[in-house]
Amino acid sequence: MRKVGLTTIAALVVAIVAVSASAPMIAFAAAPALAIAFWRNALGTAALAPAALLGRRGEPGRLRGALGVTVLSGVFLAVHFGTWVPSAKLTSVAMSVALVSTTPVWTALVAAARGVRVPGSTWAGIGIAVAGVALATGADPDLSGRALLGDALALAGGIAAAGYTLLGERARATLPTTVYASVCYSVCALILLVVCVASGTELWGYTWETWIAIAGMTIGPQLLGHTLINYSLHRVSATTVAVLLLLEVPGALVIAWLLLGQLPAARTLPGIAILLAGVAVVVLGARRRQPTKGGTIISPEAIGTT
Repeated sequence: MRKVGLTTIAALVVAIVAVSASAPMIAFAAAPALAIAFWRNALGTAALAPAALLGRRGEPGRLRGALGVTVLSGVFLAVHFGTWVPSAKLTSVAMSVALVSTTPVWTALVAAARGVRVPGSTWAGIGIAVAGVALATGADPDLSGRALLGDALALAGGIAAAGYTLLGERARATLPTTVYASVCYSVCALILLVVCVASGTELWGYTWETWIAIAGMTIGPQLLGHTLINYSLHRVSATTVAVLLLLEVPGALVIAWLLLGQLPAARTLPGIAILLAGVAVVVLGARRRQPTKGGTIISPEAIGTT
């Protein structure tokens, strides 16, 4: 790792603010959730395509070899966005972001299911996170079917992000970042387009404020946030970055308050804090594991999926 300087610190601050704005902008945009997910990935693909075309020169064999894994990763990314984006419109921004941030918990469980030894501290973190979810949802005064569905979709989004993480880690072993991301985003956008057309979801005709929000999601969390995260990973450990990105939850809470006037019930905050503490323990526990065939728990692809 290189020495951490002011540039890296500034990059991390901007990245955290960028990803924190994702859920509030989703809640703000007056467009169907699935359409938002489609346009965000379609615009992201268009932005990355030129660099990806340059990146694949001289490497057609490597692209073909990892294509199947990359396509499957895009499927999981589509499930992630197809569940998490609607959750931000159904439940509170704080609950949506906190629950989708459980991705490291699910990657740890997948590792255990595959026979990889998981440290005791990781299991402890999973237990703490589960307790935090139970406390936060149990203390939420909004127990409507709409809010509970939003909570469930956010959890599903976190699970899907784990699949995207593990598959992406394998594909990234042979593919440049721009090639992997552009193929993955394009597969995700195509799947979401099919779902939107099949369900009759309106894909245009929005207000200019909504188009600005969609563009902001693409430029901010999708491109700027991920780019600066990858930049920081050359200088700061992935574990440290993953823990710092848990600040996305309070960041999203503040932005939702300023943009939407939305604040979670005070009695849900202890549960959210316990949930984040559990996820942090899982991330830190992953440092004890050595790299194994098929990937590690924490990697550049394990963070910043929002």
